[in-house]
Amino acid sequence: MEQTWRWFGPNDRVTLRDAREAGAEAVVTALHEVPAGQVWPVELIRRRQAEIEAAGFRWSVVESLDVTEAIKMRAPGWQSDTENFKQSLRNLATCGIRTVAYNWMPLFSWMRTHLHAPAPGGGLTTRFDAMAFAAFDIYMLKRKGAEDEWGEELSRTANSYLQAITAREREALQETILHGLPGGNGSYTLQQVRELLARYADMRRTSFRENAGEFLRSVCPVAAELSVKLCIHPDDPPRSLLGLPRIVSTADDLEWLMGQSEVDANAITFCTGALGVRDDNDLLAMVRCFAPRIAFFHLRSTQRENMLKNAKGQSMESFFEAAHLEGDADLIGIVAEIVKEERRRIAVGEDARIPFRADHGQELLNDRERRAAPAYPAVGRLRGLAELRGAMRMAEHLMREVGQNRRNDADR
Repeated sequence: MEQTWRWFGPNDRVTLRDAREAGAEAVVTALHEVPAGQVWPVELIRRRQAEIEAAGFRWSVVESLDVTEAIKMRAPGWQSDTENFKQSLRNLATCGIRTVAYNWMPLFSWMRTHLHAPAPGGGLTTRFDAMAFAAFDIYMLKRKGAEDEWGEELSRTANSYLQAITAREREALQETILHGLPGGNGSYTLQQVRELLARYADMRRTSFRENAGEFLRSVCPVAAELSVKLCIHPDDPPRSLLGLPRIVSTADDLEWLMGQSEVDANAITFCTGALGVRDDNDLLAMVRCFAPRIAFFHLRSTQRENMLKNAKGQSMESFFEAAHLEGDADLIGIVAEIVKEERRRIAVGEDARIPFRADHGQELLNDRERRAAPAYPAVGRLRGLAELRGAMRMAEHLMREVGQNRRNDADR
């Protein structure tokens, strides 16, 4: 397992030196300054790569190469955006970078309602409060049909929630949702969201899914020629938001997506935190099922708090980012499965390097003074990486011991 660190570039308050002291081996980053849909120039890739290498790392994974809303909707300009995506893959491969993460979440990528919520053991964490999100949807965004979708009872409760919080808390809720999160798809105004939702108004889940299939059938052959792993990230949270379809939320979704292109380039970013929000997702079973197609792991754990059901019977969980070895995800078991998959790849002569990162972290100790990007503090991620490194070393040790015992038994 390759221990990587998410870095947001030269302006990141958590530096490459911090990542080195945390024990990371490689860096995960992107050219965040290049707008979605434009080609990543070779010269900019090499410049960022040189900066990373000067700090003693290699640029292991691109996260993310954005897929534009035009591509997702097959709106005017989608063809040129797709060709630019392919050219960026070629340019990255020219520079020796061959693991590329992306997502297919419409409008917003990962979503939270609170960025600095108190964590159970002290410190601060990010949180998604389904009731707060309902209040935003119905009464701040005033999305057409939102009140009917949530239902009369939940709408009343959401209104009471909104009236009970302060004006500053209402502003913070709106800012958190609209201004996006690190590595997300961008920042919007309420009016821009309404306009984009109107463009998605006729998009059904089946159509949105088929658009993803068309994209994969177009792009994956190019990635395969380049020996690039193109890794789709799950929906976060893995539920429909604002009436928009989400199609990367369950094992069935992943199975369908992997079936759209059978080449190894069509791969998965397996995020235990995102997929783990749903209690009907069996993470261990999913890792075992999709292991050969997983090219990148986000290891984190979320803790479910409660669940709302809207008028259509659709569920939405509240949750927060737990410490890495706490919460609902069995990261010890998952790390053991990753080590098994690495051993399988070695046995069949495949590249066994599986990059992972300790994704997200709680704000601990002096993280608050540093004011790093939400969910990406230095100390909180250092703790998570250290815990996962210990789990990894233990899994490797136990498997060596089991293997040696089997050899000893065979010799007797």
